[in-house]
Amino acid sequence: MLKDAYDVVVMGGGPAGSTAAALVSAEGFSALLVEREKMPRFHVGESLMPETYWIFQRLGVWDQLKNKCFVKKVSVQFIGQEGKESQPFFFPDHDPRECTQTWQVERARFDQLLFDNALEKGANGIDQTRVMEVLFDGDRARGVRLMRPDGTESEVAASVVVDATGQQAVLASRLGLREDNPQLRKAAIWTYFRGALRQSGDHGGATIVMHTEEKQSWFWFIPLSDDITSVGVVGDNDYLLKGRGKPSAVFDQERARCRGLASRLAGAQLVSRYHVAKEFSYRTRQHAGDGWVLVGDAWGFIDPIYSSGVYFAMKSAEMAADAIMTGLREGDTSAACLGSWTDEFNQATAWIRKLVQAFYTNDFSFGQFLREHPQHGANLTDLLIGRIFQDGVGHIFDDMDLLLDQADTAESEESRKTR
Repeated sequence: MLKDAYDVVVMGGGPAGSTAAALVSAEGFSALLVEREKMPRFHVGESLMPETYWIFQRLGVWDQLKNKCFVKKVSVQFIGQEGKESQPFFFPDHDPRECTQTWQVERARFDQLLFDNALEKGANGIDQTRVMEVLFDGDRARGVRLMRPDGTESEVAASVVVDATGQQAVLASRLGLREDNPQLRKAAIWTYFRGALRQSGDHGGATIVMHTEEKQSWFWFIPLSDDITSVGVVGDNDYLLKGRGKPSAVFDQERARCRGLASRLAGAQLVSRYHVAKEFSYRTRQHAGDGWVLVGDAWGFIDPIYSSGVYFAMKSAEMAADAIMTGLREGDTSAACLGSWTDEFNQATAWIRKLVQAFYTNDFSFGQFLREHPQHGANLTDLLIGRIFQDGVGHIFDDMDLLLDQADTAESEESRKTR
């Protein structure tokens, strides 16, 4: 039964929304968690960063996750355009504690677990409910107008409205805050296979990133439970989706250009339709206002390459929830209070943004970089784990930035010659 007013209304029942709702509810604040679709629902983004461990512990779901039979992930590997395989980055070799393992998750089950946890912590959760409008008094958010499955509408007041609506970004879109990244106009085509070839042992759960010939695209290979593997190709939007036919045809064309994928899918069976996402890299120029805050993909999304999406969603929600609870206790739900965490979060996530830039710089090689600067191997592993908030995490870029500048100069010179 819906109440007329809550301390917090959270729009979006994914990892960010469920995290925020669970944390504020656990501290005795009233929260309404609103999901547009029927739970559980399909979503991409199956690979987790190990650093989510600390949020899982705070939410009290770590043991539940261990019992869900998700595929354990303890490593990441990269395969070059010629099929040469890097040495895997084994997280436990870098840090043997339990916090360096994580999972490859089916998002329907994973998101349902987090949604249910929010309800167990005291949140009121409803699905199949659309947020028709965020209500404002001047510049201050004061609640939402909802539409239930039977078409009935109602208004719910709130001291704070949290936008966790993913790339739909309800508030950011309404307020004109979204800014697409012109350097990352990427698209993705993905599907699922049964029986793909996996490594033996612990490395069998690794996320594998594979370049295609000429490095115009790359594939992810994410092992899931029940012998299902998520396989997707990412490239420039115009390259993948303009004038090349159906997504299935483009996928097959790129698959033929990926030497690392050939043996892994040789005996595999396609078990799903093809999915498409495009131009998904963006940021927001303002992350909070009076009575409202953005978290998760509503805050922004960088790129799928390092599997940072779920971690960023949950971490932003955790930090926002702490700011919200401080504001509610002190009677201050201003933009300054609700957004007090965003500078720290933006600075930390910028390190992953820089790693993304390096990956998409064709004349830059991580393998060559580590051969020339082996002292940065541990630093790079920390970044792949998701340890972006600790001191010294950016030291790797003292040397990497120089090589990236040289690679950019070389690419610009080559482009000039071919005009």
